[in-house]
Amino acid sequence: MTKFSDLNLNPKVLKAIEEAGYETPTPIQAGAIPPALEGKDVLGIAQTGTGKTASFTLPMITMLARGRARARMPRSLVLCPTRELAAQVAENFDTYAKHVKLTKALLIGGVSFKEQDLLIDKGVDVLIATPGRLLDHFERGKLLLTGIEIMVVDEADRMLDMGFIPDIERIFSLTPFTRQTLFFSATMAPEIERITNTFLSAPARIEVARQATASETIEQAAVMVQPSRRDQEASEKRAVLRALIDAEGEACTNAIIFCNRKVDVDIVAKSLKKYGYDAEPIHGDLDQSQRTRTLDGFRAGTIRLLIASDVAARGLDIPAVSHVFNFDVPSHAEDYVHRIGRTGRAGRSGKAFTIVTPRDDKYYAAVEALLQKEIPRIENPVKDAPQRPERPERDGEERETRGRKSRTRSRKPEPRADAPEASTTPVAVEAPRPERTERPEPAQRPERAEHPERAERSERTERQDRPQRDRRDRRDRDNGVVGLGDHLPEFIALSFDERRAG
Repeated sequence: MTKFSDLNLNPKVLKAIEEAGYETPTPIQAGAIPPALEGKDVLGIAQTGTGKTASFTLPMITMLARGRARARMPRSLVLCPTRELAAQVAENFDTYAKHVKLTKALLIGGVSFKEQDLLIDKGVDVLIATPGRLLDHFERGKLLLTGIEIMVVDEADRMLDMGFIPDIERIFSLTPFTRQTLFFSATMAPEIERITNTFLSAPARIEVARQATASETIEQAAVMVQPSRRDQEASEKRAVLRALIDAEGEACTNAIIFCNRKVDVDIVAKSLKKYGYDAEPIHGDLDQSQRTRTLDGFRAGTIRLLIASDVAARGLDIPAVSHVFNFDVPSHAEDYVHRIGRTGRAGRSGKAFTIVTPRDDKYYAAVEALLQKEIPRIENPVKDAPQRPERPERDGEERETRGRKSRTRSRKPEPRADAPEASTTPVAVEAPRPERTERPEPAQRPERAEHPERAERSERTERQDRPQRDRRDRRDRDNGVVGLGDHLPEFIALSFDERRAG
């Protein structure tokens, strides 16, 4: 069996590994460290929780032990998709490089630029950064990447999901062509494969497990939930979640609960607190200081339940997580593997439960297709909860309902017995005109009611004037301008005169 002492690592690095309590490397470590020490490019593909971080930190420390960094020109670069993963990589460097004089800088969002600039100005051997903050420093003229000797891209598939691939390509173009590249990912999407073909030179490919597979130490189960009403779905899912936690009892020492949306993370955390559970949320909209405190509390055991978005699904190394609950089925099947990979790490056993509603059936089918196996179903732990029918019966009911609705819409009224026979010749039907309503009689003017003689005199005058008014109107119509009238253009008159003269 291979041991760390067989991998030609720096003796000071071996001492730090021994003090950390490790003796035997994992398969990805045993496969990636030797070619990395030889200066080759490495493409590592392994499921989450297999120790990929040590696969590049240990050879980097060994190779960087010789030499010295210059101001604003780091010697190595590690790119991570999230702040938490970058901070975790920095902790690994502190653990394994404590007997080696190496300097490092952590460039992540949520931290003052001034403090990071001071570290870069002194010169760092290892620069650990998220793509966005790294480019911010570069565009401000505070950082040069022309001295990079070793470049690492960690969790490349997560970079793809978060839209960092254009930034990764730009950062690659800013580094020397002679650099050594270590590329690690849990899956190999076509876009990831294109980047590796472009920027890696004859890499040593280490694939220790089938892509996107879950650890065998994780016991998986699914709860099929049939909501009583659409507007009650979220509330009933939270009841199922509480029942699952209670059913596990003391076996659930701590757990990570995953939601698809940040707003749901806050709602679930607030609901669990209301029912007396020790729970805290973590997602991308929280301040970095609050996220750090929450993670530290979860690692220390002061926080039992961590409600998270997928920002916490990739790369976080919290070895003693006993359970994972998927409150929502992830929309990307690969995220399911990364979520449940937070438990069952380093050979430990773990459990993963997923709550599935009818609207999740498509995503859940994609998860099972990726895993190439059916996840066991368990009964809804909530008593008196409506049970979901089998899928074929539900589909049949939907088709029958749709057919019933279509028949109802297409049904025509039966003709009356005394109605005349309809003609086969199409007849234009005139739209019905609105019925004329009688105009209300105007209210009688006060003077007519009070002075009948004056009213009779005015009516007599009106009858006498009517014939004269009609004659005036006819005269005005007869004298009206017709056609061009008096405005006959001069050229038309001239043409008539010439023809008459001829």
